[in-house]
Formats: sequence, structure tokens, C-alpha cells
Amino acid sequence: MTEPHHLTREEARRIAVRAQLLDASRPVDLLDTVRRLTLVQYEPTASVAPSADLVLWSRLGRLYRPEDLQRALASHVVVELRSMMRAAHDVALYRGDMQAWPGADAPGWTRSQARWVQANEACRRDILDRLKHGGPMISRDLPDTCVEPWQSSGWNNGRNVAMMLEIMELRGDVAVAGRLGRERQWDLAERIYPDDPVVPVTDAERERRARRLRSLGLARARTTQTQLEPMDVGDVGEPAVVEGVRGAWRVDPAQLGRDFEGRTAILSPFDRLVFDRKRLVELFEFDYQLGMYKPATQRRFGFYALPVLHGDRLVGKVDAEADVPASVLRVRQVYEDEPFGAELKDAVRTELEGLAGMLKLRLEVAG
Repeated sequence: MTEPHHLTREEARRIAVRAQLLDASRPVDLLDTVRRLTLVQYEPTASVAPSADLVLWSRLGRLYRPEDLQRALASHVVVELRSMMRAAHDVALYRGDMQAWPGADAPGWTRSQARWVQANEACRRDILDRLKHGGPMISRDLPDTCVEPWQSSGWNNGRNVAMMLEIMELRGDVAVAGRLGRERQWDLAERIYPDDPVVPVTDAERERRARRLRSLGLARARTTQTQLEPMDVGDVGEPAVVEGVRGAWRVDPAQLGRDFEGRTAILSPFDRLVFDRKRLVELFEFDYQLGMYKPATQRRFGFYALPVLHGDRLVGKVDAEADVPASVLRVRQVYEDEPFGAELKDAVRTELEGLAGMLKLRLEVAG
């Protein structure tokens, strides 16, 4: 058995920051950045800016403009798969699962979905035919021809066409061609995804885990499961332990023994560096809550607090809002986890000015 690497918490943080392209060596290409991150989550809340724009701007800096991502999506160089934006050629790692859906070891709820689709096969074929001849459509433009309604205890109850499209995406029948506002436009998958060779399911799963570990630097072999993108990596990489943190980790060996030069960055609340809240506490000891899901009286750091990274530490949050009609990026408060020195205050101000510039807004800081 391979002896685990022994890391200090500082070393672990630096590995995580560098793997997420948040050190001083900025990337310079949008597609390469998406590929190295493996994904950029679509999240429509735009209190400051859509999360995808914040994620890419925090890496690329002044080289990034939101229209760059829109062009990449329109040309299908970057595609949206299950609310995650990925480099188009990476879809080959998912098409084996699509072809095998629901899969021999599918859980009960997935088998139930498969039975529902089978009962409504005529509806599925009707959608494919309409997309083939009519081009991209949003769900409400497609008639509901289901003979058996979708039933659930949640808000999807009775949303037959929308749920059929979601499952057809899992099957590889359809893909997101673009968005009209927040609504997805659907088209035949063969028109959106590259015609790359399909990677066998077992090989694809291992490669996805390896890429996930490279993008995170350090991760648990097993951890809390999420609805869309896993956060664990299985047995890829090499074993590691982190001083002061219980349990075992897996580390990307390419990240070991490297020099680190940090910088200051302002992050999306959905950034992969902070998305796994348990890992966030274990490695960064960062107290963070996203207020958008809480009543106003229970929000500690505002509606949409942006984490502040400085070097290898998360040091505060920015409560900000983009007032587009007034052409202002309004910063209500900067929460300092410990008092900011003059250098850090200047660095945060510079980043906020850069964010306002990306949004083509004037910066206004309270106080």
C-alpha cells in the first residue's frame, strides 16, 4: 500500500487554489480554462452577474468579457450538459452513459423514470420529429402528447414535456442549443455534440474522476453526494492526509512540491473552490453562508455574498449588487474575517474595479 503524503493545511489550500487556476499564474484562453476546470456551472441568479461570468472573470481577469462565453456556446465549442458548461469534446466521456441509460445498476427512481418514458414513447418520438424539422425549441413550444402524466411530490408534478426533455438529455436524444433568457432551447443532440468516438463507460468514469481531481487538486475519495456533479474522486490520484483534518484524501501528484504565488480574487458563491462546504471548512476554516436561500432577517452576509480569496486563504465576503438601470455596481459592505491591512484593502478595491469594468458599470462602495 502506498504511504500517504502528509500535507499541512497551508499546503493543502495551495494545492486547491492552484488547481482551480486562482494562483498568480492566470490562464489566458477561455476554452482551455473551461477544460481545465472541467465545468462551469450555469446558475441564473444575477444579483451581481451570472455565476459563469464571475467564475471565468476571476480566472481570466481583464481578458474576459461575457460575450466571449456566449460566442463559445453559440458555436457549440462549449456546451451545456445538465446545467454544467463543458468543453464540447468532453461530452464523449458522458455519451457511453447516455447510450446505456438507465443502466443495469440504476436505482429505483431511475428505473421508474425509464418506465415512464416507455409509457410515453409516442411523445418522445413526437418531440424528436418536431425538433428535426422545426429546429431548436423551448419546452412550452412543444405540445404535451404524454398519455401518462409525470407525478411527483414536488413542483415538477404534471410538467410532462419539461421532464421528458430532461430525461431525453440523459439518454443523449436532445441537447441544449442555447437559452432564451433563462429558458433552454432544445435541439437534436447530434446537431450539438461533436461526433467523437464514445468512451466505454468504465474508462469514462475513471477519466472523469481523474479530471475532477486535477481540477480540485485535493478531494475526498467519498463524500456527500450532490444532484448533478459528484465531488468525490474514488481511488484516482495518490493518498494524502492533512494535518489537523480527520480522514483520508486523494491528491493530484502533479500538484505536489510546486512553488506557489498567490493573488487576490473575488469569487462566485458557486465557485468550485467554495462549493463543497464541508471541504471549505476543513481546509480553509472559512465561515460562509449564501443568503439567497434564506429570509432577509437570517442573512449574515447579504443576499449574494462573494467570497474573497487572498493568497491561499479566504479572508472575507463582499455584499454587492449590480444596479444595471443606474449603471452601478453597488458594494454595500465588505466583511473582513480579520482586519484587512492597507495592501489587502487596495487589492480588493482593484478587483472590484475590474469586476465593475467587466460588467461595464461604475463602482460605488458604501462608506
